[in-house]
Formats: sequence, structure tokens, C-alpha cells
Amino acid sequence: MAAPDGTGRDAGRRREQRGWVWYDWANSVFPTSVTTVFGALYLTAVAAEAARRDTALNGPDPCPVDADGNRDKLRDCAIGVLGAHFPAGSLWGYLLSVATVIQVLVLPIMGAIADRTRAKRRMLAVFAFGGAAATALMALVTGANWQLGAVLFVLGNIGYGTSVVIYYSFLPEIATADERDGLSTRGWAFGYLGGGLALVVQLGVYLFHDALGLSVANSAQIAFVTSGLWWALFTLIPLRALRGHPAAAVGRDGSVLVAGFRELGRTVRAAKAFPLTLAFLGTYLVYTDGISTVANVSAQYGSEELRFSDTVLIATILVVQFVAFAGGMLHGLVARRFGAKKTIMGSLAVWVLVVGSAFFVQPGRLVQYLLLAAGIGLVLGGTNALSRSLFSQMVPPGREAQYFSVYEVGERATSWLGPFLFAGMAQATGSYRYAIISLVVFFAAGLVLMALVPVRRAIRAAGNEEPAVL
Repeated sequence: MAAPDGTGRDAGRRREQRGWVWYDWANSVFPTSVTTVFGALYLTAVAAEAARRDTALNGPDPCPVDADGNRDKLRDCAIGVLGAHFPAGSLWGYLLSVATVIQVLVLPIMGAIADRTRAKRRMLAVFAFGGAAATALMALVTGANWQLGAVLFVLGNIGYGTSVVIYYSFLPEIATADERDGLSTRGWAFGYLGGGLALVVQLGVYLFHDALGLSVANSAQIAFVTSGLWWALFTLIPLRALRGHPAAAVGRDGSVLVAGFRELGRTVRAAKAFPLTLAFLGTYLVYTDGISTVANVSAQYGSEELRFSDTVLIATILVVQFVAFAGGMLHGLVARRFGAKKTIMGSLAVWVLVVGSAFFVQPGRLVQYLLLAAGIGLVLGGTNALSRSLFSQMVPPGREAQYFSVYEVGERATSWLGPFLFAGMAQATGSYRYAIISLVVFFAAGLVLMALVPVRRAIRAAGNEEPAVL
């Protein structure tokens, strides 16, 4: 029985919070190990093997392996699906695009359903374990069977995206207005730490596969299995800690699925009643596009412009992961003193400086490149973590999962702008330096727009309690 002064409720809430942060730790292995590293490398290699075998498209033995076993040219040979033909090296880019489109269609509906059921924790389990299973099963992809890998990756991506939306929606339910910034930054920081530790082990197997008696393919398959197991096992911690919370409306107008579609429609129509929430969301979409683009092209910049080896690039990924842990925790401490909005603005100012400095890093200067990576890591996790907590303050009660699904979908739907600008500038100028510095515009624009968003008024308009410091 809870104590009269509410200490029992406080203890229960803290227990949920401690469990909640572990899902960041659990799921980060998917974007870090699968999407960023091993998925791209392995499925591209499998598609290249399919291209070599597909004499119908490329003629007999169109892309032979040279005397040194170099297969790079295989990536230019065609593979086909549903009558469409494209180079094997383009598979990963197209696959990411398809997975994003499918998430845009699925996430809002799943968010609406989650808001209408008391089984939110069960939905988290279904999509987390489903995504983890699809990830582990990618180890079955062998030879030229890239189609199986593509299907499993898309299923894993759906599990990841949907479970993250549901996970985010717990934040307003388990944390007070003054607790959310610290909780969100703690979770994001733990995510980078967990993803980094898993990647260290997997890259160790990858780099020393010969000594372990393994092939390169075997090391990638082990990475898929360990990623799936990591995701599933650590998901058990939040599932044990989180409790059921009352739903806004529980299936009063038909099945949960049908009601979810109807609720989504009502939310879309009602969203215009919260223009300040939408203003913050639009601001977030501007600067998060810059963040994701920098994260995605930094390895290419290091390879093509600065001429660093794959070993250096791998080490740099790890530097970013572990510095991002410290950066996330630091953002939480700063936000406690100055508030989330001011801290985000300060973080965006640092982004301008860090991305601008990338222009001046010289080829082969390892210390300069690692300092650049550390600067990115310092602001990478904290900016998004505080954005997550600040957005949760502006969401109308009872619509958390729906609004967070729009938050996630919006991020994915606009994520093409940064890469498009980067590629266009590289093509127009013939230099990745001008391409990387062009990304400063996203952070500068985000900084100006954030200054103009009256977040305290937005929180009041949504009907939520205002934090003491903002």
C-alpha cells in the first residue's frame, strides 16, 4: 500500500524509470551494428555475389574476380527484382528507402493503436522481440540470397521503429515535468554506451576473424545473431519494470485496429489546434536532418576526402559512440541548470562550430579527425535526447504514442534533404569539403527557429504541467 505522502508512488515511478532507460541500451544495437556497419557491408557483398551469378542480366561471367580476389567491380553489375534492374552496390540505399517508406505507413497506425489499449507494454514486447528475431535470422542469409536479407531487414526495421514509438510514449507516463530531461538524456546516453560495447565485441570478431578460424561472412553472421540476442535479452529489463497505464480510450468503437485508424484521423485533424507543438516539431525536423546526415556521411568524408583507412574509420565510430555517452549525460546536467530549450540552442551552436571545423581538417591528420569525431559525439546524443523530452511536454495527454509516431515519421520523411544537399554540393563543386560545410545551414536554421518557439506557451496549450526550469 502506498504511503500517505505518496512515497510509495514515487518509488514505483523511479523503478519504472530505471527499467525504462534499458530499452535505449537494448535497441541501439540495431541502428549501430546492423544498419550502420554489418547490414550495409554484408548485404552489399551478397548482392554482388548474386550479380556475378546472374548471367541473364550481365552475360556469362561478367564481373570476374581479379588475381588478388578483389570483388569491388561486382558492385557495378546488375541484380533484378520484380522486373527492375539496378547495380548491386545500390541495394543498400534502395533498401533503406523502402524500409523508411514502410515505416511512414506503419508507425502512425501503431501509435494510434497503442494509445487506445492498456496493452502498450505487450505491444512493446511483440515488436521488440519480433525485430530482434528478424535481426538474428539475418545470419541465415548466405550465397546470393540477398532477397531474404532484404525482407528480414525490413521486418527488423519495422520492429525497431514501432517499439521505439511505444517506448517514447511511456516517458510522460513515468516522469514528471521536471524529471523528463534527465531521464531522456540518461536513456540516450545508455543507448550509445550499450551500442558501443556490443559493436566493440562484434568488430573484434570481424577484425580478427582469421585468428578465430572464421571467414568475413561468418563474422557478419555472428554480429547479426549477437545483435538479435542483445536486443531481446536486455528488453526483458524494461518489460519487468514498466507497468500498465490507463489508456485514453479503450476500444469503445469497434476493434482496436479499426479504432486505431479512426483515432489517427482524429489526431491529424486535431493537431492544428496545437500550432506551437507543430512549430517545435518543424524546428526539430530541420536540425535532426543535419544531425543524421553528419552521422551518415562522416565515414565517407573520412574515406574519400581525408583518405583514412577502414581501420581508422571503425575506430572513429567507436570514439563517437563512447563520447556520445558522456555527451548525453552532460546535456542532462546542463539542462537541469539552464533548461532544455537553452541547452538545445547551446548544443546547436556547438554543432555549427564542429561541422564548420570539418572543412579545415587536413588529409591524414588523425588527431584532427579524432577531435572532430569527439566533437560530434559530444553533441550527438544530447541534442536528440533533450528534443525527445521537450516534445513530450508539448503532447496532449492520452495521445503520446500517436504524436511520437508523427515525430518519428517526420524525421524519416525529411531525412533525404541533408544527403541530397551533401551529394549535390559534392557534385557541383567536386569537393566533399564544400559538401560537409553546407550542412551548417541545418544547425544555424534550427538555432534561429528554436529561439522563436515559445515552448512554455506550447506546454500550457497542450494542457501539461510546466517544468520549473525551461
